[in-house]
Amino acid sequence: MLSDCVAFLNGPAFTLGALSSSRAELLGAFLGVWMVLLNLRVNPAAWPLAIASSLLFLLVFWDARLYGDALLQILFVIVAFWGWWQWLRGKQADGSALVVRHLGVRGRAAALLAFAVLWPAIGLLLARQTDTDVPWWDAFPTAGSVVAQVLLARKYVENWPGWLAVNLVAIGLFAYKGLWLTVGLYAVFALLAAVGWRAWAQRAAMSA
Repeated sequence: MLSDCVAFLNGPAFTLGALSSSRAELLGAFLGVWMVLLNLRVNPAAWPLAIASSLLFLLVFWDARLYGDALLQILFVIVAFWGWWQWLRGKQADGSALVVRHLGVRGRAAALLAFAVLWPAIGLLLARQTDTDVPWWDAFPTAGSVVAQVLLARKYVENWPGWLAVNLVAIGLFAYKGLWLTVGLYAVFALLAAVGWRAWAQRAAMSA
């Protein structure tokens, strides 16, 4: 039953010349855009959409041999449940409810250090343990997405520049793999990340 479901989702949704998409890619793209739009409004309903979209893109990326991005979707699902809880019940250090805010200097340094450790670690793992032909390229958005997702769950403005960098690198990666619908999706994500950065910075300024 599960294998039949996977086969159906991996089946073609449409083909227009060189452009084609599986059902999983098309549905995952729709849910992904909806999710980001809800994130812009700091709406907790974004998190269940993130879970569904991540499970669909797990199928897409695994089929394309982008194992770093595929395994990242599993982490996304786990973090999405945590982030959902954080947005509903999470607290700041002073015990107050989470609000949109900026990282301090130490927080930014910690985020950059986490990325600097994760990128080579993931790249080395992919290079040695999988048959991917783009281990280091694949590892960059994988590592960056982990950091950005944690920052998003804790409502830090800096998640958005993180997503912007991830999405711009991912556009080139997915174009190389011929995932043209996903290229378009991540171009939209990059634009929305820029919009989200501005919107959340304004929210942080009002709540400061």
